Amino acid sequence: MGNATSPQNNLNGTQAIQKIKDLAETAGTCFFSTQVKSNTNSRPMALQGVDEYGNLYFLSDVNSEKNKDVQSDPSVELYFMNNSKYEYIFIKGKATISQDKNLIDKYWNNFANAWFNGKDDPNISIIKVASEEGYYYETRDNIIVAMSKMMFAAVTGSEIEDGGIEGKLDV
Repeated sequence: MGNATSPQNNLNGTQAIQKIKDLAETAGTCFFSTQVKSNTNSRPMALQGVDEYGNLYFLSDVNSEKNKDVQSDPSVELYFMNNSKYEYIFIKGKATISQDKNLIDKYWNNFANAWFNGKDDPNISIIKVASEEGYYYETRDNIIVAMSKMMFAAVTGSEIEDGGIEGKLDV
């Protein structure tokens, strides 16, 4: 049986933050999971941005279930996928909720009008997720090259690098 493998490249500090920023912002949407220690609740969320400290920002309704979940347990997990580029990132962190107008202004975009009545809507909150750790996988090679390598390994039974790279993220 073939074995396609990826070299490991664990990142920490500013390198980990840059990887989070690059991969999460490119993907744009994640599964935002709350209550991760008990009865996990997951829902798709649009990322508004990542700051220089590796904090991720999301707009949310103050009355939403996710806000209630975060208030009772701030531990969250984020799962980003960019299938078109074979890029994936998983992040564990602590979430906080605020209605800081400066942050809402900074991370507001017109897409949010689908859920809110403009950026002055009193129901808008911003969820900040402080990244703690994570894991990533991305292709280094062209997708066609990476897929060809995996197919070759599967057909021939040989061990080969799959064209990707992966590693732990320690912020």
